[in-house]
Amino acid sequence: MLPIITEEQASLVFAEIFQDVHGWRKKMIHYIKEENPEINSAIIEAANNTDLDPKAVALGAYMTYVLIETAAKEDEGISYEDD
Repeated sequence: MLPIITEEQASLVFAEIFQDVHGWRKKMIHYIKEENPEINSAIIEAANNTDLDPKAVALGAYMTYVLIETAAKEDEGISYEDD
């Protein structure tokens, strides 16, 4: 079961992302490539096989990944700021 993402968690993550969306997306490409290469490959595959803007599709997927990861870590007692 996926963890529940709170408004506070989402606000913290969005605050970081929206400071520099382009830079954050590039950082996430490298992070997820190391952390979970299969997920990264799936995100890139989905982004490249859509009629939508591939960068926007990837951004949405990376946002979702980080939100779930943040909620899971906090469920385990690790705060978002500890990263």
